[in-house]
Amino acid sequence: MRKIRLSFNVPVTLCFIALCFIATLLGVVSGGSLSTMFFTAYRLQVLNPLSWLRCVTSTMGHAGWEHFFNNMLYIILLGPILEEKYGSKVMILSIVLSGLATTLAITILAPNTGVIGASGVVFAWILMSSFTSFREGTIPVTFVLVFVFYIGQEVLNGVVARDNISQMGHIVGGLVGSSIGFLKNNKGKQSDMEVS
Repeated sequence: MRKIRLSFNVPVTLCFIALCFIATLLGVVSGGSLSTMFFTAYRLQVLNPLSWLRCVTSTMGHAGWEHFFNNMLYIILLGPILEEKYGSKVMILSIVLSGLATTLAITILAPNTGVIGASGVVFAWILMSSFTSFREGTIPVTFVLVFVFYIGQEVLNGVVARDNISQMGHIVGGLVGSSIGFLKNNKGKQSDMEVS
């Protein structure tokens, strides 16, 4: 009988899940004080190194276990597909850019707000996944539908809903994911036009 062993096939996705678990656990055990101090992004203070660190660590912390599990379900579903297509460096880039872009957005648009959780990364990965079957010179219908449904829903929720969910983080994450998916799939492609 052949031995079956576990494969650490998508290291960035798996490490991100582990870091999110640890950050959430620390937040829960500390009654939220560690989440507030290290895993929530606030208005960016350019000269404060901790402020820059929180741009990324805010994607790892969560407000509680339900928040954590809801985000990790999407991370587990999307991460392997994307990491195998785009590679580990692009996945790290998507996490960092989602956190940074969300922090910059709240700095400009909602300076008295803090944001915590991997929702921006989730939305980035949802939009990136719609580019997995991208062909040069086309925009996938799946991308248009995903963009309209997910981003449209978040814009609507931002206008009518009064909850603790960061629609801005979702929208910014979606824009980051769309940009990465489009640019990564267009990178290095040569035009069919001849120069005369």
